[in-house]
Amino acid sequence: MPCDDYRALELLSRTPYGRVSASRRALPFTTVTRHLLIDGQLVLRLHRGYGYHQALDGSVVAYEADNINSGASDTWSVQFTGTARVFEPTLGERALFGRTPRLADGVPFDPVFLRIEPQFVTLHQLTDVPAFQFARMA
Repeated sequence: MPCDDYRALELLSRTPYGRVSASRRALPFTTVTRHLLIDGQLVLRLHRGYGYHQALDGSVVAYEADNINSGASDTWSVQFTGTARVFEPTLGERALFGRTPRLADGVPFDPVFLRIEPQFVTLHQLTDVPAFQFARMA
């Protein structure tokens, strides 16, 4: 694995959430999901009630996480591209995710898990990023 890939994995382990993107009936979609790195593979936990796991299972997906809102002057973004597969983690692997959210859009959170074996890993870094200013509403 190239050095940048190891650095990307290390950075990814610093943040618990990211976004997975794919297409559903030829329309692109993105959803926020919890992630862990387990044995060099990215494992995602998302809400079964959304039904996204059905579109993602067997599909090539992009997963992105970053520290953009951290306030750091140097920011990074890591993207994994690979095939996602629904799978059932062990009890120990489930425990690594921590407590599940109580609700997702007002209904009980029902976890489903996906595993992505990365085929491409991309790391982007911005140095000395200007202070982020929120847009003012008139």
